[in-house]
Amino acid sequence: MANQEFHGRIGRTYDESEPWWPDQARASEDAPNVLLITLDDVGFGHWGCYGGIADTPNIDRLAENGLQYNNFHTTAICSPTRSCLMTGRNHHSNGMASIAEVSTGFPGYNAHIPHENGFLPETLVEEGYSTYALGKWHLTPSETNSAAGPYDQWPLGRGFERYYGFLGGDTDQYTPSLVHDNHQVDPPTTPEEGYHLTEDIAQRAIDFIGDAKQVDPDKPFFTYFCPGACHAPHQVPEEWIEKYEGEFDMGWDEAREQILERQKELGVVPENTELSPQNEDVRAWDSLSDDEQRLYARMMEIFAGFLEHTDHQIGKVLDYLEELGERENTLVMVLSDNGASAEGGPNGSVDENHFFNNVEEDLEENLEAMDDLGGPEYFNHYPWGWTWAGNTPFRRWKRETYRGGASDPFVLSWPEGIEASGEIREQFIHAIDVVPTVLECLDIDAPDEIKGVPQSPIEGTSFAYSFEEPDAPERHTTQYFEMFATRAIYHDGWRAVHPWEFNKPITTEDLSATSLEDSGWELYHVAEDFSEAHDVSDEHPEKLLELIQLWWTEAGKHDVLPLDGRGTQRFAEERPEPGRPRDTYVYYPGGQPIPENAAVKVLNRDHSITADLTTADGEDEGVLIANGSRSGGYSLYVMDGQLRYVHNYVGKEEYEVIADEPLPEGEVSVRMEFETTGDLDLENGEGRPGTVRLYYGDEQVGEGEIPVTIPITTGLTAGLSCGRDATNAVSDVYRDRAPFAFTGDLDRVTVDVSGDAVVHHEAEMDRIMARE
Repeated sequence: MANQEFHGRIGRTYDESEPWWPDQARASEDAPNVLLITLDDVGFGHWGCYGGIADTPNIDRLAENGLQYNNFHTTAICSPTRSCLMTGRNHHSNGMASIAEVSTGFPGYNAHIPHENGFLPETLVEEGYSTYALGKWHLTPSETNSAAGPYDQWPLGRGFERYYGFLGGDTDQYTPSLVHDNHQVDPPTTPEEGYHLTEDIAQRAIDFIGDAKQVDPDKPFFTYFCPGACHAPHQVPEEWIEKYEGEFDMGWDEAREQILERQKELGVVPENTELSPQNEDVRAWDSLSDDEQRLYARMMEIFAGFLEHTDHQIGKVLDYLEELGERENTLVMVLSDNGASAEGGPNGSVDENHFFNNVEEDLEENLEAMDDLGGPEYFNHYPWGWTWAGNTPFRRWKRETYRGGASDPFVLSWPEGIEASGEIREQFIHAIDVVPTVLECLDIDAPDEIKGVPQSPIEGTSFAYSFEEPDAPERHTTQYFEMFATRAIYHDGWRAVHPWEFNKPITTEDLSATSLEDSGWELYHVAEDFSEAHDVSDEHPEKLLELIQLWWTEAGKHDVLPLDGRGTQRFAEERPEPGRPRDTYVYYPGGQPIPENAAVKVLNRDHSITADLTTADGEDEGVLIANGSRSGGYSLYVMDGQLRYVHNYVGKEEYEVIADEPLPEGEVSVRMEFETTGDLDLENGEGRPGTVRLYYGDEQVGEGEIPVTIPITTGLTAGLSCGRDATNAVSDVYRDRAPFAFTGDLDRVTVDVSGDAVVHHEAEMDRIMARE
């Protein structure tokens, strides 16, 4: 890059010269701060100010001092929505048709957000703003999340100056997988010491803002604050759960009625709004057994406590802005990235890794765990009846293009910039409209280029016009939706929806006009039928055909094609990997943990693990290599002078093999060999059994049988670590000593996976999709 032109004078000596300093980029004197708060899996009917039956006093006070929008829309899933929020372009225009883990090799689907679609912080940092991101990211291609990079799609590669959070779709609230700027870090404290991720990132947000404000008080900030809440796991300290004891005993059917009644009282839905029809997947509350009702009510109590706890952390950040005198001139927006999530299934789950591995939930076992749900021992999620209630008054839920998946709460507050407060706005807006609205509020033009890269046109429309004009005609009048070939389009008060059975491939025969264009579409006049309660396609066939044709026009504009309703096959799509395929993986102690997608895959195949180490006195102990978490995984470690291997079967059972002889002193190669002895039984959630043999050098020193192994995944929240069990220890045997780092001299660990792997793509797809 050429140096900036010098405007001083350079003579033969200093006395003959005139110094000059380059101008520093500075925002205008009264430029507002921007705080964009993005929650996860929170439905339209969850917040108190939207009629919800959980308390959200801090979001409510923003609504009281700002505006609520009842016609805000997302893409129906997290990463695509977040890409819209950052760029102002549609999700397919961003290459983010879905989450990165199910990317395909087409422009709208490859999960590589082009640099032509600049991120909002890339613009603002050049305008003199401090830029911070905290919490969930999930905008990098999955193959780039490891220390091998590349880093150009990490937060610091897309305009943020500081980052603290997690790159994937979800993480454990008590033992999260954390990244600080461009490197992984351990949580600062433990669950026993009171650690919780949402509290941590709230304090980090305060620290980031304060660090800069104390040095340059006039410099505005853009802070992107994204708790993992309220995505699974639903985890929160017990005191936040206790408040809601008994509050949901009435069940989800009555809850929907109560929420709608409150929504009408608050004016966030029209008075004539009806509840959408019965969800065919949800059992009536009265049909459940007493034990089921007791467990499911408890699961909702935990979710409510989790949501209020998150609201409390938002309140801490808002209070800090008050202390700084910055709150009045901070544009605050709070939203959810999609509708409430049905990923807990019909019965809820105490650990999602059971679901991912096709291990059936056991009601009696879950009842025994009930009092500890929400704590660090479980990765729980409520049943989808509560999902449906959380999306009141709409149909369905996350992943689908009905309003239950794509309509979300949205609150905006800017006391110095907006006179109106405590009012509802009904204009249609979409996630792509946030960027142009922020730029208009800041009086900044969208740049023609960023760092030499010409920029594509922003596709959203500013809704700043609506701030002071509640009855102004909406300006965003057409918007397409697509997710896994489920489709919808909004146009001038009408909404056409084409549902699609997830995991059903679109075949060549399906490409006929009758099946893809004319058949199966539903039509809703949402200007009159807010909740999509009445399909009027038969009454207005001409309007329906108009919208179908419009959808295809929009699809052609925004890289939506080819339509792809595949599930399992889409997961199996060949895509870039971190490094070339190989049979031997070598790991070294002291490095960063390896994310699951980049770690060696050993399940359902013959493999060996060899550790080259040196011990001095026979007292050395600790983990040599571990992969997974309390929810399932394996670990090779030394304890009580002996080599040990443990296989944790989805958190239900631990199978351990222990060497018969003590570990010799000095240099030694220790080895674990796993030989499969049976078949994969995926239907019953059982991976291939096998024989484990332990060796010191060439001498066999132990043998044991592993009757059942993990069939699909070791879990979502930890990954592989060498020389220690980095977080959320695999084994109960040493969990109270985690990370249980090896005290001897560990040179390297080599994993050989030359045995053939068995992969079940359908189950793997279910696992990946729940990370949205």
